[in-house]
Amino acid sequence: MFKTQNNFDDFDLEEEDPIGKDNTSRYRAPALEKGLDIIELLAEHAEGLAQGEVARAFGRSQSEIYRMLATLVRRGYIIRSHIDGKYSLALKMFALSQKHPPTSRLIQFAVPMMREASQKMHQSCLLGIENNGNIVVVASVAATGSWGLTIRTGAVVGLNNTGIGRVIAAFSSPEDCKRILKIHVPVPGEPPTNKKEFINHLKTVKERGYEKMPSETLKGVINLAFPIFDPHGKVRLALSCPYIQRIDGMKAPSVDEAEAILLELSRELSRGFSNTL
Repeated sequence: MFKTQNNFDDFDLEEEDPIGKDNTSRYRAPALEKGLDIIELLAEHAEGLAQGEVARAFGRSQSEIYRMLATLVRRGYIIRSHIDGKYSLALKMFALSQKHPPTSRLIQFAVPMMREASQKMHQSCLLGIENNGNIVVVASVAATGSWGLTIRTGAVVGLNNTGIGRVIAAFSSPEDCKRILKIHVPVPGEPPTNKKEFINHLKTVKERGYEKMPSETLKGVINLAFPIFDPHGKVRLALSCPYIQRIDGMKAPSVDEAEAILLELSRELSRGFSNTL
């Protein structure tokens, strides 16, 4: 596997962020934070919310919320239904995220090979990335056939209870890992992070070169996750497969065989990363 210079033995959980706790509150922008709160709220409600529902969620009056909603609609971040008047997220956030050239080009490069690997394994596979402390699925390929477990593109998954999250944290620099732990917001169902236990486990992941773990979300699933590095040895994404064992008459690759396929794919994607820059 590709090696990086991370040293978790020197990891100091008590070290403060460079900007300091006092400075974080000094430079607050209430109006901006309110707009971001609305976007995050609507992200949890695909069916949309009425103006009154948004106002109640924040303990505000409808008049306080109206101008913010109108601004977000005007800028194209949210849309208002002409049928029931509910507000929901537009696709602008997703479109903006796809404009990051290296990631976008790597995804285009990776998806055909992910599809080929998925066909060999009879399993789905996906790519995840860290974004502001969140672990986000940026590409997903469904398993061939009638059965498979697929995580949708755009889904935000856990940090400490997923293979993707653990691999990204394990192969990040100690500084980046501390930053991720500091700002990560747990997703629904994600247990609290015991930082010392988490850091100790990351050492195991790094020594092995990848993560192989029983799913901590669903029974009967084995999560396989592998790091993808840029030419400078920095982990950029994680390749993962939620492996489901077949017990019927279908002859499919074993988990060890799937592991080998994914290992080779992760290496190929790391080698190909330089071609996407």
